[in-house]
Parts: sequence; C-alpha cells; structure tokens
Amino acid sequence: MTTLYSLAIGVGTQNTKGEWLEVFFPQPLLNPASATASAVAETLGYSEGNQAISINEAQLNDLARALENSGDTEQANLANSLKGSQRPLVAVLLAEDAAPGSVPEGYLKLQLISHRLVKPHGIVLDGLFGTLPNVAWTNQGAVDLEELPARQLAARMNGELLSVDCVDKFPKMTNYVVPTGVRIAHTARVRLGAYIGEGTTIMHEGFVNFNAGTEGPGMIEGRISAGVFVGKGSDLGGGSSTMGTLSGGGNIVISVGAECLLGANAGIGIPLGDRCTVESGLYITAGTKVIVLDDTGAEVEKIKARDLAGKSDLLFRRNSISGAIECLTNKSAVALNEELHANN
Repeated sequence: MTTLYSLAIGVGTQNTKGEWLEVFFPQPLLNPASATASAVAETLGYSEGNQAISINEAQLNDLARALENSGDTEQANLANSLKGSQRPLVAVLLAEDAAPGSVPEGYLKLQLISHRLVKPHGIVLDGLFGTLPNVAWTNQGAVDLEELPARQLAARMNGELLSVDCVDKFPKMTNYVVPTGVRIAHTARVRLGAYIGEGTTIMHEGFVNFNAGTEGPGMIEGRISAGVFVGKGSDLGGGSSTMGTLSGGGNIVISVGAECLLGANAGIGIPLGDRCTVESGLYITAGTKVIVLDDTGAEVEKIKARDLAGKSDLLFRRNSISGAIECLTNKSAVALNEELHANN
C-alpha cells in the first residue's frame, strides 16, 4: 500500500511552452487513505518522492475506475467530472512535506491552507516565490506575461477586451476556494494560501496574505501580513497593520492571540498574547520603548516591547501628556516583576 502526505487531482493552465502557470485542485487530500493513494500511484506509474504527473484522457478513465474500486467515491466522481476537459490535467503526489519543487506542488500547498486542511506555518513553503511564475490574471484566466501582448491583440481583433486584473505570483483565494461561514467584501484582497476561519468578516480594506489568516470568528479591517495568524474573537480595526517577516520583522513570527483588538491605524511588530489591546494610531515594534504600569497605574519598569512578546492582558497606549508609550497590565508590581524577569 502507498502512503502519502498529500494527494490531489487538478486542472490548470499552461503557456505555449507547456509550462504550468496555475492549477486548481477542487478536492485536495491531506494524509489520504492508503487505498486511494495506491489507486492513483499504480494507475499513473508513480514510484516515490514528490511528483506532479500529467494525466491524459486514457489515464483519466483508468484512474476513475481505480478510484471507484478503491472505495473512494468522491475522488472517483472528481475524476469522472474532469473527462473531456479542454485544459491540461495533473495529479500531485507528495510523499513528504518538503519545499515545493514545481508549480503544481506549490499550488497544492496553498490550497491545502485555504481549504483549512493545514494552518499557517503548518506546511513547508520554502522557495515558493522562486517556484511560482509571475502571471497576468485576466478575465480569461492566467496568461503568460510574454504571451500577453499577442492575447490582447487577438481579443481586440475579435471585438473583445482582455482585462488584466493584476500581475502577481498569487491569485485571489476565492477563484480557488470559498471557505464556509465567511464574509469577504473585496475578494481581490485575500490571496490564495490564506486561512480564513469560520465566522470571519473581512471588510473592504481588510487584506490577508498567503500563509496567514484567522482562526475565526473575527472582524478584519486591517492588514494581515504573510505568516501572521489571528486568534479567535480578535478584531483588526480600519487601517491597522501586522508586520510580516518579509516586512522587516526579522525572524520573529508575529501573531495575535484570542480576543485582541488593534485599534484603527494601529500596528504591531511583536506577537500578542490573549486579550490584548493596542490603542488607535499606535504602532508597536520590537524596539519600541515601553513604560510598564501595574494594576494601580504605577510605573514598574522601562523595557523594550520585545520583552512583552506573547504576554496576555496588556493594553498599549500613548500618554496624552508626555507622549510616552505605556503598557498597562492587570498584575501587581510584584507579580509583574516576577513575570518580566522569569527568564533572566
């Protein structure tokens, strides 16, 4: 029997050179049943490793029968529904969770996240930027940038308009996955590879990058950068921002705990624990100097914000008189000192 980390059958787009531009996987599998994995592997001649295998019509017929015999009716139905496709078909078989080595592998991993099968940071995406091509995303699908001028001219000659919505390595998530129980006001602002938990509302100015997202429920009117995960019941106010590792955050993985609030135009460059609030307009980076106040409002210590990373029940604010940045806690001075110096 064959054991795989992930398996998916998809339909995609290639350029005139036969190179993959993108792939849509309707029903990707994580840790597929051995019988399903064996049926696909034996039909397509798979042996080992991570592979993307192109599928022709004859193989598709054999694959549908093999999947039916394996007892996997859902994947068998998918294979049957792809018969007669005018677009190229591919099966991706991943023996292990390793850096994606092809466009189909990269697209499978992004869709595993958006299907909520894997959470951000739960899958290896090393080298993804170098693997995925930059593509023109149009009203006629993905178009190779070198082939775009000819396609635009051909459309005009037919009395049509080839509308280029964006030029990017990542398409919008909703063209591949629409998770249940969410509201997304502006779908172009959520990239494929985002994890949008049930109960999440993303307003028009909200943005969610790949390998990032929300546990849900929550209200997102700010920016969730690559690698950032927002916990249950947390809200990001209008214009607020989270610093991703690609935006100057170094190796710090930024996250937002449960029941937190980032006020309008606020921002963080440190991970927050649970039940934290950042005042509107206040941006906290790792090196920000912070005056820590105890539960009586008395000053306990002056530290850098990185020393408060991941701690819960904090309120970050700017003193309206001095302009100093303060962090108010619900702990006594003694308890606070013990916590701040626990690792010293």
